[in-house]
Amino acid sequence: MAWSTSAASAAHGAAASHFIFLVLLLTSLACRSHSAPPEALVTNVPGFAGVQLPSKHYAGYVTVDERHGRRLFYYLVESERDPAQDPVVLWLNGGPGCSSFDGFVYEHGPFNFESGGSAGSLPKLHLNPYSWSKVSSVIYLDSPAGVGLSYSKNVSDYSTGDLRTAADTHTFLLNWFQLYPEFLKNPFYIAGESYAGIYVPTLSHEVVKGIDGGVKPTINFKGYMVGNGVCDIVFDGNALVPFAHGMALISEDIYKEANTACQGNYWNGSSGKCEEAISKVYMEVEALNVYDILEPCYHAPNSKVIPLNSGTPQRFKDLGGTSNPLPVRTRMLRQAWPLRAPVRDGHVPSWKELGVASRVPCMSDEVATAWLNNDSVRSAIHAEPVSSIGPWVLCTNLNFSHDAGSMIIYHKNLTSQGYRAFIYSGDHDMRVPYTGTEAWTASLGYEVIDLWRPWFVNEQVAGYTQGYEHGLTFATIKGAGHTVPEYKPEESLVFYSRWLDDSKL
Repeated sequence: MAWSTSAASAAHGAAASHFIFLVLLLTSLACRSHSAPPEALVTNVPGFAGVQLPSKHYAGYVTVDERHGRRLFYYLVESERDPAQDPVVLWLNGGPGCSSFDGFVYEHGPFNFESGGSAGSLPKLHLNPYSWSKVSSVIYLDSPAGVGLSYSKNVSDYSTGDLRTAADTHTFLLNWFQLYPEFLKNPFYIAGESYAGIYVPTLSHEVVKGIDGGVKPTINFKGYMVGNGVCDIVFDGNALVPFAHGMALISEDIYKEANTACQGNYWNGSSGKCEEAISKVYMEVEALNVYDILEPCYHAPNSKVIPLNSGTPQRFKDLGGTSNPLPVRTRMLRQAWPLRAPVRDGHVPSWKELGVASRVPCMSDEVATAWLNNDSVRSAIHAEPVSSIGPWVLCTNLNFSHDAGSMIIYHKNLTSQGYRAFIYSGDHDMRVPYTGTEAWTASLGYEVIDLWRPWFVNEQVAGYTQGYEHGLTFATIKGAGHTVPEYKPEESLVFYSRWLDDSKL
């Protein structure tokens, strides 16, 4: 049967429409697969002699304040497994004021860095078999402005605090996802360590507030993780004495004296007897590496010794007093956290303000400094040159205020809304002892649904964990210090990947 002219025209029109739809669809898919800004692609990584990177790397700036010229620097490492489906994780180091290139260079980034052999020479880069990019795409962000490679054209921006940092980082994320819309459907997590115990929950709060308020683009936020993170002045401030006692760093007599004199309130004791007892505790532990009591303490040759009559608290006296340097790599944390209360409301003092040389005892960061202040590296990762924004330092002495208060209410609000939280501690970190972290997680009052038990890597106990309702998990990592991924890279990849995949440790 012959078609009518009108039927033939209709059929032709339908076929043409279908063809146009297919062309548009394929074009859209093609654009989506290449929607990352091409100018941000890192095509050359100085110091890496390998033939090919295992995944794509992107780096550059995102402006968070046009008027002030406030720009935050990021480095994205795409997942080596399945970047189209795997989670996207924002990583934040602490300080406050420390660059997230600490995590990139020393902890869980795509490379292991080897010294170039002489001062200032370009380090050699080797692929890291335990990089977190094995199972996720990771964004390493220098935040706030003034930290690492991030900067502002208005120097007033270098006076900041928790709340503005969270707001700026939320703006960064909204603008970043506009540049990389292909990741909008991926599960998104926020992670960090140390003072990022403040950064992570405050930023998570901003993200959730934006989602609830219909802010576009809509971020597919699923949860967050905090490693050795500060949280609350009371819980963290009272953590050291029980930790020191449990680790056999102080005697039973010293512990009983402190416990009786301070009645469990070690961070803010009101009596002279309490102060005297706490001083004895500090004297016993002050020669240890506060970031990992198992590791030797590196002392730079020019470490400054504080005069005994300086008025500086006893725990800061005689820092670096040795002529036997031990070349142990950890980090420089330039913001000073007194052992008694790691984070107090108001201005966060620097070591310099306390009369101590800028280099914190036990710490060195030569390899990262040599790499990130190399002109070819700056050019390759699309960062402003040293001549423009100055040299990269691991931790910057910002004028920073802790103005967000205790994080307990943040954790309670986020987890009660169904956002997953993973809180982990290296069990030999004395900077933020696990005793305080374990106590505040329990204080949320959630029902325990996975009793305290060991977790394993290669049939060996790697730590201990306890699971609560509302997706809250607390875990310790055996034999690890303040920067777990650095001390325990294989174990850290295991717990990280298992948690992201929502499987048991």
